[in-house]
Amino acid sequence: MSGGRPLDLYRLQQFLAVADHAGFTSAATELHLTQQAVSAAIGQLERQLGVSLFDRSGRKLRTTEAGAVLREGARVLLAAAASLAERTHEAGTAAPRPFVIGHTPAVTAEEVYLLLEPVRAQLPEVSVTAREVFPDALARALYDGEIDLALRRGVAMPPDLASAVIAYDPVRVAVAAGHRLADRERVWIDDLRAESIIVWAPPGSSFYTDFLLSTCRRAGFEPTFVVNRVQGTPPVTAVADNDHIAFVTAPAGPALGGRVTVVDLVDPPLAPTQALWLPHTVSPIRDLLTVRRPTRSPAL
Repeated sequence: MSGGRPLDLYRLQQFLAVADHAGFTSAATELHLTQQAVSAAIGQLERQLGVSLFDRSGRKLRTTEAGAVLREGARVLLAAAASLAERTHEAGTAAPRPFVIGHTPAVTAEEVYLLLEPVRAQLPEVSVTAREVFPDALARALYDGEIDLALRRGVAMPPDLASAVIAYDPVRVAVAAGHRLADRERVWIDDLRAESIIVWAPPGSSFYTDFLLSTCRRAGFEPTFVVNRVQGTPPVTAVADNDHIAFVTAPAGPALGGRVTVVDLVDPPLAPTQALWLPHTVSPIRDLLTVRRPTRSPAL
């Protein structure tokens, strides 16, 4: 056993490279080290922990059960250490970098701005940058230090990240200005059973799509989904040049220069906004952002 000695982060980095490449040669090339040096580092790590981390019996290395446990936590631990080093450096410089928030297309830039209200009020000197990131790239962006906080539609807690649901937004319906529903003040979910609904990912690959699917099924119908061909633009743009509808969280009323109308739903479902971040890290900016806010009520 390690006897309470902390893990050597450099050896941990080498272990992760070997696990990712399933071999010493490719890992050594990536790390610009000799294969012998990487192999020796893994041996030292195994002796410290008192377990075998790799099954070396086959043509390719495979992690043992113990190695899988270490691999699961290694990426987060290394990312947290890099974050600590960055924050320490920033504390001693006159120009710290901006706090970067990555948000999926389902969370609009306007919603990010509203969530930033406590930061603007209590830390007016802090610089914040918001970036749109696709859902499958959020975790990697956190690990690589490209973003400090991720915002997405979801509730499930990832196994190796910290998370909290920080807001709920009422869902509305966006339609082109000439659509049959555009002049309605409010619509029922059931009014949409004959409509084609634009989503940004197919069912099973997006929490938000699955959330919308369950909303329609609760209303008693199986929706017809069409995956948006244009990604990365505000959700209301999805219906600007077609006769489909889209579920959005934008305010009711005209949008996109009058080309789109957003209509309130009767008894609207509430879409959760979930924050994700690296565990074992601290941030006063993040603490302000992750305080649960009241649900933003629909206009009635």
